[in-house]
Amino acid sequence: MGKKEGIVPRCMRLPLFFALACNFLVYNGSRLITSGRFHRDLSNQLDARIPFVPWTVVIYLGCYLFWIVNYVIGCRQAGEEAFRFISADIFAKFVCLICFIVFPTTNIRPAVEGSSIWDMLVRLVYRLDAPDNLFPSIHCLTSWFCFIAVRKNEAVPGWYKCFSLVFALMVCVSTLTTKQHVLVDVLSGTALAEAGYFLVKWSGFAKLYEKAVSRIACGLKNCGQRFREI
Repeated sequence: MGKKEGIVPRCMRLPLFFALACNFLVYNGSRLITSGRFHRDLSNQLDARIPFVPWTVVIYLGCYLFWIVNYVIGCRQAGEEAFRFISADIFAKFVCLICFIVFPTTNIRPAVEGSSIWDMLVRLVYRLDAPDNLFPSIHCLTSWFCFIAVRKNEAVPGWYKCFSLVFALMVCVSTLTTKQHVLVDVLSGTALAEAGYFLVKWSGFAKLYEKAVSRIACGLKNCGQRFREI
């Protein structure tokens, strides 16, 4: 990418913005629909055996920086691959929206009574993030997309590809050890990321999304020109 493109290539700025907006609307908008409805607990005996490890909240929260870096890397790929990456993300988030609305889930969190910094952070997470919108796990889905963004990218060094895989797996584990998710949430989140990445290419959705974004960008540009002429 040339220097004129900046951190995010110009052609990918609008698609990336739409992806961020989609994530916000799916996660928060679905709550407006499912509030007050019965939510199922999908935990099982294996989940009960997974220990609560407060310090892993650092990984759970630290993944937000990981997401920013790797999504930028994903957007800096060759045009067709970058659009496949972002359109797969949006496709998967809409599947999440359907799941959140049709099959609301919840889990039972432990009582966190410790006084360590990790305990306080976990309590803060629990206070800010309601135990719903769990299946599939968007935390795991997005982290796995971060690995997808780099694994075949020739511009990314091998050590960072390995780091991205390990960190994505660590995030998945942290969702369990902080008791934010259960196993089925984690497995469905990572599987949905892979399925979405495959399906958008097979279905042609990535091409359609690229054309739609181009038309929207063109329309916004024309509106801007007309506004300046007034």
